[in-house]
Amino acid sequence: MDITGEYRIAAPRASVWAALNDPEVLARCIPGCKELTQVSPEEMAAKVALKVGPVSATFAGTVRFEEIRAPEGYTLVGQGNGGMAGFAKGRATVTLREDGAETVLTYEAKAETGGKIASLGGRLIQATSRKLADQFFGSFAAELGAPAPEAAVAAAS
Repeated sequence: MDITGEYRIAAPRASVWAALNDPEVLARCIPGCKELTQVSPEEMAAKVALKVGPVSATFAGTVRFEEIRAPEGYTLVGQGNGGMAGFAKGRATVTLREDGAETVLTYEAKAETGGKIASLGGRLIQATSRKLADQFFGSFAAELGAPAPEAAVAAAS
């Protein structure tokens, strides 16, 4: 499953970059985040409670930062295990581009699920993934003092 999005954030790129690397900011913005801990400069451990259709689970996992190009972007590689609900893993490339006093954030993500959660079907998982991305970026923009961003999210399998 592939998901892409672009968000215009009314903040300078340096501020957006700093927030994207701040575990406290990320923890407040990630939907269902129970815990986010910096393990090393390139890795965080997370616990996130999610509901996808009729399946609810708390996923424990890691997020690793790769291909870091400060302040232009990075690649996130993550995986999480939700016990009986199954697992999720994915990779997302995040790019920040200056546009006057604003920053345009784009991302391209690939996700894979397995176990009970995967049996729910691609459409439900994809719709939930898009909704979670919109919630995250809306909260992220608000965290930077900006109004909710205009989202242009497209998805393709």
